[in-house]
Amino acid sequence: MIDLAIAERVLSIVLPIIGVVSIGALYGLWRKPDISILNQVNMDVFVPMLVFSVLIDRSVDIVHLGQLAAAATWVIIGSGLVLWPIIKLSPWQVKTLVPPMMFNNVGNLGIPLMILTFGSDFLAVAMVFFLVEMILHFTLGVYLIRPNKGIIGVFRQPMIIATIAGLALASTGVRPPEVIQIPLSMLGEICIPLMLFTLGMRMLDVNFQDWRLGLAGAILCPLSGLAMALTVPLFIDLSSEHYTALLLFSVLPPAVLNYMVAEQLQQEPQRVAAIVLISNLSAVLTIPITLAIIL
Repeated sequence: MIDLAIAERVLSIVLPIIGVVSIGALYGLWRKPDISILNQVNMDVFVPMLVFSVLIDRSVDIVHLGQLAAAATWVIIGSGLVLWPIIKLSPWQVKTLVPPMMFNNVGNLGIPLMILTFGSDFLAVAMVFFLVEMILHFTLGVYLIRPNKGIIGVFRQPMIIATIAGLALASTGVRPPEVIQIPLSMLGEICIPLMLFTLGMRMLDVNFQDWRLGLAGAILCPLSGLAMALTVPLFIDLSSEHYTALLLFSVLPPAVLNYMVAEQLQQEPQRVAAIVLISNLSAVLTIPITLAIIL
């Protein structure tokens, strides 16, 4: 059986997420605000600042983890390839269901969970997963939903601009002065709680049919990710510790960012919200089971 301390810690990570979503829903019932402006600011400012801050952080060494980045890329893209024909035969839209199955919740669930499980030395590993996912989400993920945006449109996105700038500074060793880094980090720290808060407001639009879709996503997301992770040793040589972390990464539920992108691109955001919320609720079961197996 899984260690009770680990199970309690997993709950201590997941339950606050549910709490913030619930507060957002209550506020939405009270004020009924227009959340499109909040989402736009988050996508244009706060999320890019988070990625930029991570890249220029001297304490996070990600340069030597190229094979792990390749493995994460395989898990993300492979999940979509495996599920594409299955979802194509379902009554749901491929553009609605496939992206959440590919891009999981490594930001506000995976990073603290990996540090808890493997120790603070795995911060760099968690950051690799996070950066690979964010870059793919704002390129391939956006393209899957809106192919007509084109490659030029992709590179105009604040997220991609922040990634390129952060990588450039990280590779040269140049860092902005602390007086600049601190406000950028503060802006980046806003994005995850704001994502969860607005997700709660969006959940007010979920109907019964969307709950069934959410349940399907909660099952398909970890299964497809795990299936792809199990094939990684066939062509990528990872250490046992990194492969164990990859297995945990592969079963994480869909990221809240899926809802944000769906909101911005108007791809059935209320249905994506149902997928994200139900899948993250199901993580209360799937994550402890996974930890019990891999540890």
